[in-house]
Amino acid sequence: MLAVIPVRHGVAPVGSDETVCEALGNVLLVGTGTATAATSLAHVATHIWLVESPPTAHVIATAIAQVGLTADSLILPASPDGRDLAPQLAHHLHRTLFAGSIAVTTDKVSVARQGGLAIADFAPTTPFVATLQIGIRGIDTHGDEPVITTVEVSGPSASSRTSSVSSVAVLPPDASTMDLSEAPRIVSGGAGLDSHQRFGELQSVSAALDASMGVTRVITDRGWVEHERQIGTTGVIVQPDLYISFGVSGAVQHTSGLGQPEHIISVNTDAHCPMMQMSDLAIVADANAVLDELAQLLGVNVKEGAS
Repeated sequence: MLAVIPVRHGVAPVGSDETVCEALGNVLLVGTGTATAATSLAHVATHIWLVESPPTAHVIATAIAQVGLTADSLILPASPDGRDLAPQLAHHLHRTLFAGSIAVTTDKVSVARQGGLAIADFAPTTPFVATLQIGIRGIDTHGDEPVITTVEVSGPSASSRTSSVSSVAVLPPDASTMDLSEAPRIVSGGAGLDSHQRFGELQSVSAALDASMGVTRVITDRGWVEHERQIGTTGVIVQPDLYISFGVSGAVQHTSGLGQPEHIISVNTDAHCPMMQMSDLAIVADANAVLDELAQLLGVNVKEGAS
């Protein structure tokens, strides 16, 4: 099996390390800044192929043919780029696509159905394309240096197909609208925040901190915030560098969707709740009062409600 990772300016998407492990260490990095991205995956990869070209189905198909991996099944992370690229790749290669997989081997693919309430097992007999859900498995590290091979795509490559296209600028993502699964900083709110209006305040504070806003399931069930902002096994699986929570107790369906943030800060009146226990900095205080103080210190214009 071969992991295929689309790279943007040296950054591999969230879930790439898990995907490489599922592919037993073999990975094709395609995009811009692939050599830089390779260093972030060296602890899980055994063989890395670098393709410094736009991550299109044509480029990837040409690359795997050149390195003799056409018989391999392909796994992509279920990140926004991975979910976009996988069906194009499956169509280009005339292969079956297994989207939303939770486990992938050469002869068995398990796919979550009905929002994770059911698991469907498939036994493919030909090479396939699959996307692997983020946060579904751990990673297997090693101390050896991976073999790194640079692949120059020959033939009618993407460069000749897109010669009329030029890059004007690369705009940074808007933290307030970007996919939570790729957000490096998240400020979240739970049942400890006392009203719908609090989430307008939370959204304003998040924007001032250049962070994305997330919430717990109870908040989306109340209709206070849209479901796409829900973090957890029934929402979005995240992997932020910094996670700040206000009034989040830490139900298992929420914490199991957090991945492994480098830093966690929690504000809650219950010093013994799961979220406080897993925090690097636990602030025992009323989340509403602390949020008010933080908003004042940041000088933010509080919105009336989250949208």
